[in-house]
Amino acid sequence: MSAILVTATCSGQDERSATLRPDRADADFALQGEYTGKINSENGEVHLGLQIIASGGGKFRSVAYVGGLPGDGWSGSDETKFLGSGESSDGVLEIRGDNGTGRATIKDGTATVYSSSDALLGILKKVTRKSPTLGKKAPAEAVVLFDGSTAEHFIGGRLSGDGLLKQGATSKQQFGSYKLHMEFLLSYMPYARGQGRANSGCYHQGRYEVQILDSFGLKGENNECGGIYTIAPPKINMCFPPLSWQTYDVEFHEAIYDDAGRKTQDAWITVMHNGVKVHDHQELAYATRAHPVDEGPEDGPIYLQDHNNPIRFRNIWVLPIE
Repeated sequence: MSAILVTATCSGQDERSATLRPDRADADFALQGEYTGKINSENGEVHLGLQIIASGGGKFRSVAYVGGLPGDGWSGSDETKFLGSGESSDGVLEIRGDNGTGRATIKDGTATVYSSSDALLGILKKVTRKSPTLGKKAPAEAVVLFDGSTAEHFIGGRLSGDGLLKQGATSKQQFGSYKLHMEFLLSYMPYARGQGRANSGCYHQGRYEVQILDSFGLKGENNECGGIYTIAPPKINMCFPPLSWQTYDVEFHEAIYDDAGRKTQDAWITVMHNGVKVHDHQELAYATRAHPVDEGPEDGPIYLQDHNNPIRFRNIWVLPIE
């Protein structure tokens, strides 16, 4: 498994090829996900994390992380990350590391890992991680934008049949500096690639986008999940597999302008993705691409982008900071 980078390209995948329900996903969905456990190595027993990413039609990519999964043991170094690929048949997936450096057989929630010489190294079990801030309750002073009861706090707000907020909504209320909590669900789109794979975004004040995208198993760029579009990549890619509820917990501080309307201090943002800090006091020097609100001293809305992929949101609240 060699540490080359995954290059994602955009496809013309549309909403009809996406699903938001596990019971409507293809057979590959059951194999996709995260696996973890201990294996034997030249340096003794080590933890290993494995991400299996469905690419459509029984084809898969894989990323193995020495030390554990991202945010749960992996150091973040590309030197301890190894890529692979494979195909499934009759519910069994065979993954081989790039450059023939190892393989794994995945079946029924278990990944059996072998060396390049076919020696058994260990067993990994499938895990379903949950963000530690999932279901976080709004403080008494917070503005609750969405609690599942109504979409009336958003311009363009639409409810799904199961009481979730659809993509393409702009908060009616405007905000300055604040703390925000939101939960989102990425659709399963195995044939799509890059920016065509469950794409949305959360624009703070309608100006600065924290990307929402199915970036499970990718490197973690500024245009991938957790990235600040065109400005900064996340410190670590914490994107869970699609159809898993994920969280953003954000502290945003607005830009400062003088009486003449000149900006004297950039806005800045701290972002927690699934409970892990992926940006720390990141300065926002300009409004990111496709922003609906130009930079200025006025307050702005929370904008949830519609990029023609089905995304769902819940438990959205904002705590203003004076």
